Amino acid sequence: MKQPLHDRIRSDYEARILSGALLPGARLPTELELMRDYACSRMTVNKALSALTAAGLIDRRKRAGTFVARPRVHSMVLDVPDLEQEVAQRGQRYRYDLLRREVRMPDPGTAEETLLAGAGPLLVLDGVHHADDVPLASEQRLISLSAVPETEGVDFAGASPGAWLLKHVPWTQAETRIAAVGADRAVAAGLNLLPGSPCLLIERRTWRGDDGITLVRQHFVGSAYDLIATFGPAKG
Repeated sequence: MKQPLHDRIRSDYEARILSGALLPGARLPTELELMRDYACSRMTVNKALSALTAAGLIDRRKRAGTFVARPRVHSMVLDVPDLEQEVAQRGQRYRYDLLRREVRMPDPGTAEETLLAGAGPLLVLDGVHHADDVPLASEQRLISLSAVPETEGVDFAGASPGAWLLKHVPWTQAETRIAAVGADRAVAAGLNLLPGSPCLLIERRTWRGDDGITLVRQHFVGSAYDLIATFGPAKG
């Protein structure tokens, strides 16, 4: 699925802003400069800038120009962790086994799927994360192909989808739910546990502006994972 040009412009500047390459208050190129740089129409540029504005990443000021938005002082940050990196930092060998991959339309009877992707297709990825060849977490992930069409061409066999998304797809908002649950049969089989064994469930949704990116459920072996969350004022 080819990425529309306005999405490419948006993602280019989104990545520069969220990485800190463009700091708050920095001026973006003018519309005419962007039209020249990307060999496109004003309408395409305007569509990209409108999406960045809706995501709260830029401010467009009449007759003054377009600037990177300054962070709101009340906003708080809970980082989305990179499980692959966390395992490596513990001095363990990391491995991801992809168990199922399919592209399908959202189930109209499942609100969370339609909220994520609307009427667009979903990439479904089920897999297991390992630390030192021992199952650590069972993962069920949905990715909106309308928001991230390039994932359809990525081979996730052996590669953590979460790590790939963090490296390639900036997010602007995340919601995390944490619960203690008993493993159902499918989760228990993937983690080599008995059904009903205690697990830590982390369910996370991420957005880019108004566009849902991914919904993931990770069931961790209860005795093998500690969740440490650091909160603080958003950094500029």
